[in-house]
Amino acid sequence: MKEIFAGLPWWVKWVAVPVIALVVFGGLIASVVGFVIGLLFKALIFVALVAGLVYVVRKFTSSSSSRSDW
Repeated sequence: MKEIFAGLPWWVKWVAVPVIALVVFGGLIASVVGFVIGLLFKALIFVALVAGLVYVVRKFTSSSSSRSDW
């Protein structure tokens, strides 16, 4: 790989090649990033809902502590 870029100017390695890669793989990169962000958002919603459920259950079970345990 070094032999291919050896005689080329610096801007080809550091500007042209990354731009071409973004043009070619841009849609794929955007899809992957969108999928990961969506997955993280769904995980955050899941954690918030479970935490809310645990909070509500503990609140109601602690207020009825006069009853015997199940």
